[in-house]
Amino acid sequence: MTLQEAALSTADTPNPVADPQAVVDLLGVLAYGELTAFDRLADDSRLAPTLTGRAALAGMAAAEIGHYQRLRNRLTELGADAEVAMAPFVPVFDTFHARTTPQTWLEGLVKAYVGDGIAADFYREVAQFLDAPTRDLVLDVLADTGHADFAVREVRAAISADRRAQGRLSLWGRRLVGEAMTQSQAVIAEHDVLADLIITGTGDLAGVGRLIKRITDAHTKRMKALGLNP
Repeated sequence: MTLQEAALSTADTPNPVADPQAVVDLLGVLAYGELTAFDRLADDSRLAPTLTGRAALAGMAAAEIGHYQRLRNRLTELGADAEVAMAPFVPVFDTFHARTTPQTWLEGLVKAYVGDGIAADFYREVAQFLDAPTRDLVLDVLADTGHADFAVREVRAAISADRRAQGRLSLWGRRLVGEAMTQSQAVIAEHDVLADLIITGTGDLAGVGRLIKRITDAHTKRMKALGLNP
């Protein structure tokens, strides 16, 4: 089910309390996202040209595994099995990462900042429709772990040293956002309760449009912060 189809089917329905399954699905997708972020950051740290860079990414990886554990604990509190909750999202995440494997240190930084950033923006939007304890947890685990400032510093320095890097990394950033949007659509298409949560939360197609525009605007600002062309 697409967001547009769900909007048309629920346009006249008042916003209900979030479906418990939608909450479990959202926590499941986030938990697997944090687990894969840990794996990826740990791997990418080995591409670092300096020990300082390697330590910085290793520290961020440690923060991600801490986030995963908190989400897993919340799923347990809700009576859900974390592994079962994550399992439906493994294929789409693994496909995304297989298609966007960075070949260089800078590509890895751009992926974490741009690719993960647009996903985080999407899930922050959805979190507004949850109960307060779950919403606060989601917003907390999606908060910046220091990667943003570090990525901006490293990428801008690289562009200053070699202007050709700007074009290559701009193309990479646009590819990442395309893949990230495809991933998000796949998640929604395969999980109707998440689609219903978004539609009832935003209200209608216009609300969905405003949500997408906020995410797109945030992506543009993120690319510009790196010194890249959106």
